[in-house]
Amino acid sequence: MKPAVQFVVYYFALGVFLQLNRGIDDFAVYLFSGIVVVNFFTEAFGNATRSVVANAPLVKKIYLPREMFPVSSLIVAGIHFLPQMAVLLVAAFAVGWRPTFAELGFGLLGFTIVSVLSLGLGLLFGAVNVFYRDFENIVDLLLLVATWASPVLYPWTAVRDAFGDGLLLDIYLCNPLTVAVNLFHRAFWYPATDGSAELPPLLGPLLIGGLITLLLLVLGQVVFARAERKFAQEL
Repeated sequence: MKPAVQFVVYYFALGVFLQLNRGIDDFAVYLFSGIVVVNFFTEAFGNATRSVVANAPLVKKIYLPREMFPVSSLIVAGIHFLPQMAVLLVAAFAVGWRPTFAELGFGLLGFTIVSVLSLGLGLLFGAVNVFYRDFENIVDLLLLVATWASPVLYPWTAVRDAFGDGLLLDIYLCNPLTVAVNLFHRAFWYPATDGSAELPPLLGPLLIGGLITLLLLVLGQVVFARAERKFAQEL
């Protein structure tokens, strides 16, 4: 229900009232293909941040790999992602989407990037949240910004028009979440437009965004492994 309500609100507020549906072909598919990515990220990251504290009784009573709590949050978010993905596929087929191996690869790559990003940040903030409980509120603020920090509700060209071709645009495009959203657009929305839409650069942002994602995963695991020895004491 949550993504459905989000979609209806954004579609009418932005697509109909602000008339973005006139400037973006198949705006409904464009919008929903971004929403499913951000929803998966926000659920996985948010729940992973709270996962260790939420399972305090288990942490204090028995020994088990504590990484299982953020990982299980990622798995649950993945299960919730599946029905949203089914709706997206039906909508894409309805507007003429006929998948190729390349397009399916873009979708799989986008899902992989956002999964690794969610896990890395979840490990990092999940460990810190054990010692400083206010960090989960900081994460809530980050998740609030996440929807607007990627081209989910607007075209990426709006950012280019505002910033111009330069460093700010490059930073925006190399954001791993932006990379994942753009990959989903390439997979499910762009083919339905018959190739008439203008797409952002792919290779450079993909390499940089992928590298940032891997570094965050390594950082999250290192911080989590060093902190977990004090989890039971702090909880």
